[in-house]
Amino acid sequence: MTVLFTDIVGFTSISEKLEASELAAMLNAYLSHMTRLVQDNRGTIDKYIGDAVMAFWGAPMSDERHARDGVVTAMAMQSTLAELNPRLEAHGWPPVRVGVGVNTGRMSVGNMGSEFRMAYTVMADAVNLASRLEALTRQYGVGVLVGEDTRAACPDIAFVTIDKVRVKGKEVPVTIYEPLGVAAEVDQARLDEAAGFEAALADYLARRWDAAEAKLRALNARRPAKLYEVYLGRIEHFRSEPPPADWDGAFTFTTK
Repeated sequence: MTVLFTDIVGFTSISEKLEASELAAMLNAYLSHMTRLVQDNRGTIDKYIGDAVMAFWGAPMSDERHARDGVVTAMAMQSTLAELNPRLEAHGWPPVRVGVGVNTGRMSVGNMGSEFRMAYTVMADAVNLASRLEALTRQYGVGVLVGEDTRAACPDIAFVTIDKVRVKGKEVPVTIYEPLGVAAEVDQARLDEAAGFEAALADYLARRWDAAEAKLRALNARRPAKLYEVYLGRIEHFRSEPPPADWDGAFTFTTK
């Protein structure tokens, strides 16, 4: 199965600026748009957690393309914000940015809960990783992050490798990716930029700091991005404090 988590970036500050009734109206509008995208792509809404959405694919209806449907939904959520935000602003509400995490794996699905209340939901380590990926979108300044199994199940979608990480609570590193779109439809300039970053990432993982820095600075000069600044900062750190000999290139996150 495939699971998706979303969260509004900076929701706490947004909620402080609106009256309770206004906040509820804004959330209703936002969640309605996100929910429609999930349902249009054969997904199941698991729950709303405040401003967050949890959805999954593969149950109760079988879906052989569950990973692709989840990724397409995540990308649609980002593109829909360009249409939704002007409507929110027209009501006097702030525009929103959203982080989305998608992951695929074996999951337990069914009615779970207590003797007092049950809910149809999914549970598994793969579900936890999707939640972690959503949180990591802020670290890199990207809208969507997906795991290795999701990426492998979507051969017609173009991705850029973002990092190799150990998320909190896991010892085994995982490679994480950003989807760019259906490969045949992605602008060539965006594909070239992705290839340029992956070349810089290869230099970084091989400890070729100078080569990696040169590539990253060239990319950042053409289109400034938080992702490039993250790696430039790491390179500066590793020049003064080199990683150990057995370094596997993975970055360890100690918080959720």
